[in-house]
Amino acid sequence: MASPEQFNFPQEEEKILKLWKELDAFNNCLKQSKGKKRYSFYDGPPFATGLPHYGHILAGTIKDIVTRYAHQTGHYVERRFGWDCHGLPVEYEIDKTLGIKSPGQVLEMGIDKYNAECRKIVMRYAGEWEMIVNRLGRWIDFKNDYKTLYPQFMESIWWVFKQLFEKGLVYRGFKVMPYSTGCCTPLSNFESNQNYKEVDDPAVIVTFPLVDEPNVSLVAWTTTPWTLPSNLALCVHPEKKYVKIQEKQTEAIYILMEARLSEMYKKPDDYEVLATYTGSELHGRSYKPLFPYFESKKETGAFRVLTDTYVTEDSGTGVVHQAPAFGEDDYRVCMANGVLQKGGDLVCPVDDTGCFTKEVTDFDGQYVKAADPNIVKMLKGNGRLVSSSRFRHNYPFCWRSETPLIYKAVPSWFIRVEHIVDKLLVNNKESHWVPEFVQEKRFHNWLENARDWAVSRNRFWGTPMPIWASDDFAEVVCIGSIDELEQLSGVRVKDLHRETVDSITIPSKTGKGVLKRIAPVFDCWFESGSMPYAQCHYPFENKKVFEESFPADFIAEGVDQTRGWFYTLLVISTALFDKPPFKHLIVNGLVLASDGKKMSKRLKNYPDPLNVVNGYGADALRLYLINSPVVRADTLRFKEDGVKDVVKEVFLPWLNAYRFLVQNIERLKRDEGVDFKFDEMAGQTAHSNIMDNWIVSFTQSLLKFVHAEMAAYRLYTVVPRLVRYIGQLTNWYVRFNRKRLKGEGGKDDCTSALTSLFSVLYSIIRIMAPFTPFLTEHMYQTLKTFLTTPASDTNASIHYLMVPQPDEKVINVPVERAIERMQAVIDLVRVLRDRKTMPTKYPLPEVVVIHQDQQHLDDVRSLEQYILEELNVKTLTVSQDKQRYGVQLVVEPDHQVLGRRLKGAAKQVYAALKALNEEEVNAFVTSGKAALAGEELTMADVKIKYSFKKQAEGQDFEAHSDNDVLVLLDTQPSQEMLDEGVARAIVNLVQKLRKKANLQPHNAVTVTFEVRGSDPAELTRIATQQTEYISSSLKQAFVPSSQAPENELIIEENCEVKGVKNASLFFRLLKA
Repeated sequence: MASPEQFNFPQEEEKILKLWKELDAFNNCLKQSKGKKRYSFYDGPPFATGLPHYGHILAGTIKDIVTRYAHQTGHYVERRFGWDCHGLPVEYEIDKTLGIKSPGQVLEMGIDKYNAECRKIVMRYAGEWEMIVNRLGRWIDFKNDYKTLYPQFMESIWWVFKQLFEKGLVYRGFKVMPYSTGCCTPLSNFESNQNYKEVDDPAVIVTFPLVDEPNVSLVAWTTTPWTLPSNLALCVHPEKKYVKIQEKQTEAIYILMEARLSEMYKKPDDYEVLATYTGSELHGRSYKPLFPYFESKKETGAFRVLTDTYVTEDSGTGVVHQAPAFGEDDYRVCMANGVLQKGGDLVCPVDDTGCFTKEVTDFDGQYVKAADPNIVKMLKGNGRLVSSSRFRHNYPFCWRSETPLIYKAVPSWFIRVEHIVDKLLVNNKESHWVPEFVQEKRFHNWLENARDWAVSRNRFWGTPMPIWASDDFAEVVCIGSIDELEQLSGVRVKDLHRETVDSITIPSKTGKGVLKRIAPVFDCWFESGSMPYAQCHYPFENKKVFEESFPADFIAEGVDQTRGWFYTLLVISTALFDKPPFKHLIVNGLVLASDGKKMSKRLKNYPDPLNVVNGYGADALRLYLINSPVVRADTLRFKEDGVKDVVKEVFLPWLNAYRFLVQNIERLKRDEGVDFKFDEMAGQTAHSNIMDNWIVSFTQSLLKFVHAEMAAYRLYTVVPRLVRYIGQLTNWYVRFNRKRLKGEGGKDDCTSALTSLFSVLYSIIRIMAPFTPFLTEHMYQTLKTFLTTPASDTNASIHYLMVPQPDEKVINVPVERAIERMQAVIDLVRVLRDRKTMPTKYPLPEVVVIHQDQQHLDDVRSLEQYILEELNVKTLTVSQDKQRYGVQLVVEPDHQVLGRRLKGAAKQVYAALKALNEEEVNAFVTSGKAALAGEELTMADVKIKYSFKKQAEGQDFEAHSDNDVLVLLDTQPSQEMLDEGVARAIVNLVQKLRKKANLQPHNAVTVTFEVRGSDPAELTRIATQQTEYISSSLKQAFVPSSQAPENELIIEENCEVKGVKNASLFFRLLKA
């Protein structure tokens, strides 16, 4: 597959997609790996009611990389896409479309019609999902997918629930839970934590006059006035001090916690303390109800002061009003003190939509939050309001409807999670998370405080709970399969949704008539947490396959799933099998907009993913995402420029190295008649050229590293190393060996260099194939034509090939070490040249390398020729003696940093730094810290410089160090060196002109020149004297225009020569 001159990454990726389609590449991969060791992977199911965003793309890329790598290391990897089809996201869309406000409206419409509407939109964007996922290069099976609405999936859900039911892990009870009035259903505790917002709520203090002392009132504070009509008790801390005080201004007498006086009154003079009590002394005292609605409850123990240690002294008045239907602690305390009776009535005058019922006559039909000001107004009118203000705090909102949650007692079905917390903690430790801190801290802490899980939802579009019960719940049957339902009811069903099963009854075995199915459906989190079993219809089918591949080898999702999918998977697998559900997990962080805010369709604060792909290619987007902190569960501020930089800094250099290889293979055949072939089975051999040995060794070290880190699922170490390797390959190996690769060292040397470059490129495209599947495929389609292996169906795509294993025999640590030391010297000298604004084209007399270790110096010396040529320096000197060159290390303060941090104390630190001797300076640099003038300093507080006590005549040394090796560069060039620099600039101008004319390396030309300008003499001298050097460098004739042959003109242009004033060169390129 030839590379066009102007390489358009997105367009070339489209060609690869067509190739994969023609090959049926993904399915062929599966066929070829059939029978190999199974690698199991679970795909967390998204909803298809919305389009994929960068979070989906990131997680999908991680999954694709790991599963591709698993395939390419000899595994059979089934990859099935999953769809979450039930639950609030779907119902909420339908409710908005149809204007449905309450469950009663659904019943009027008919559950069958309502669910039919839900079914219509479930796969609304499925086509777009498949298109986008495929375009991003992810290989996953959409045809053999799983959907939570499939009858076989739902049947397995029933089986899972029955196992838990039979283990005694299921119970029915009232529980105060986060409740969405927008969706008319309770939410699990992890759902309620997903969407907190900062809000202003009313905060009121109200009076509760004592029955035996009507002029004395307990005062309670609340931010939910709407719960006050349901008040049944007050609660105080049994051990804390409470005081009876009289306000001096109003003469009102109140009882509140002593520790809260300062919050209620600005100064002690505002009140007088009349008496002091412990909270337990207040226990049992009766008070006058706020409202008359439930006064009859006084006969069953309501409207009394109760005690409990949950009351704190850090907010309110230390007296907490109790509305047991709307507070978890309220419910518990009232139940423990007999205010509520087990099985008795519960005061809960709020309906499913969050509106007051008729018991609360004054506010009947009002939405509770909207009723707050009306309640406060009535309390004020009744003389029960002490104060009213606004309170800003974080408050939970429904993640789907964006309505504020309330806490409400609802009858629910629960799974006993608290009962198995110890097992959850043990099983959590048996899995491997990347990064580990999410598992060891966030997830562990969540598990330690896990609560029983309410799995029932008062909704319609979901898997119905398989419980049939008598009216009094004395007889309860849990169904675990379609067959069992048929056996007990005589009805065979093909679908398990409510419209099918709600009407089915089961004859009672205890004379209670018929058992009817309870109304709720499962929380959709229970469905997704059961997907390991339900996706393969376990245990009804695929029993052996499932049991051999459970737990899954790998899953991956975002950190937001810590309290979601990761949690429900673990709870269900622990309850079923006492095993973790997966062996390895990669947790990614959140992708935010470039300003650090959450990505918002409404705000349009992020680029459309498809526009990015169409602009830069899917590979670039993939590599940008996975070469970022987000794979370590940190956040990423998405910047489109970052994707662009991947193309510019990684892909283009890599592509150019590949093109350079192919061009010179073709040149070798054209000029030398050598038909280059690479035998991948021959193995690696030692080369006479050190750079060949280095790149081959460096590649094998990379393979060794990648295999080790991928086994640990540390993508965050693998990807930066792969990117760095491409830089090493292009900036060092190809750059240093261009002449050899172009055949200037002879045919044999050229073939050796081409073999080395082909070998490592062929290795790197296979190891990079899971990460950048398109570009590697593009390169492979050309490189495979140079392999000795005959083409076949088994090697038609790079993704059919196995990732190469490292050949440790050719890993040469001393050579890699020497090259690394050479690179350090070159990088340091480049900095010095930049500092002095002296481009490499200008030769310099000498570079001195100073290091205490003789082996280090020997390594540098062994690569002397490369250093001199790359740096354009005439002499390399190595030494262990920096004193000989009069070099002195100097530490200077960073005035901006220290001045801002130390302010007035900075002057003493400046003086202390100046007074340091050389030994103390060296100790500071070595340790990275120092205590001076009473302050702890680090390297961030100072600037390191080198000074020279003396320099030889004619020398002008500049120094630089990386805190290991020190280099000195003599920046005083001779006239001859300056002339050579101009000659290099001339060569560079001609090369640019060739490129402008679209000439290929093999296109021979004659270059003519004419010096123009007001002062042409100096440039004429240099061009004439350096003609041989210029011709040799260009490998083309370079002659004055007066000697130009009468050949066809290709291009002509007048060019300024950098560093030369008042003269320019007029070039003409003629056909040779």
